[in-house]
Amino acid sequence: MIEFPRRRRIYLMRHAEAAYVSPEGVVTDDPRNVPLTSQGREQAHTQGGVLKNIRFDRVICSGLPRTVETANIVLAQSDTRWPALEHIPELEEIHGLKGDRQWPPPDGSSVAEVLSDIANPWAKGALPGATFLGGEAFTSFAERVVRNWEHIISDDSWDTTLMVLHGAVNRMIFNHATGLNWRADLCFEQDNGCINIIDIDETQPRRYLIRAVNVTAYNLSKEGIVLTNMESTAQRVAETLSAAN
Repeated sequence: MIEFPRRRRIYLMRHAEAAYVSPEGVVTDDPRNVPLTSQGREQAHTQGGVLKNIRFDRVICSGLPRTVETANIVLAQSDTRWPALEHIPELEEIHGLKGDRQWPPPDGSSVAEVLSDIANPWAKGALPGATFLGGEAFTSFAERVVRNWEHIISDDSWDTTLMVLHGAVNRMIFNHATGLNWRADLCFEQDNGCINIIDIDETQPRRYLIRAVNVTAYNLSKEGIVLTNMESTAQRVAETLSAAN
């Protein structure tokens, strides 16, 4: 008889669409506390339907409102009972520069340069001392995400866990699981509300089985999804600035 290893599963989600820019074109001055958009709530509802028959032993989010709201909408579709929603602040999204962004930028950067940074803030992430939009260092971000990921999977009390986190957090988890360094030329894209599935073999050394990446049941073919989430945000910011001028 072949003895197969114990295998546990993580359903890793990105939160659904968040209201970084209001329908009136106003850019939020507090991206930490934005709610979902109406479309985001629809996305979470649809994704919840995909997971409705799964029994979760643990349900984890970062605690930021957009992950809490997404998780609650997903769980509301469930046909099973679920445990209390856990908040792990160390799994929050990578932190940008605090405070209102000024236009024109006070550091001498052009508006175009700043918009380019917003559209692809990870382009320079592998460079020594690189930060996310002038805020948190990528090395610090990687350390806190990996440390907490390892803490979660070292807990052998669960078999199936739902984690509702953030785009950059999920990418860092994939980089860690696949042994990749942060790179500008490769990205595990994470569309709004997407579902990823990672199985963990309890072997030594540990083995990851990546079964699904960036699944969006509300748009399986990705039709019309061309821009990344950050590119879409930069586009909305640019439109707001253009209208103001």
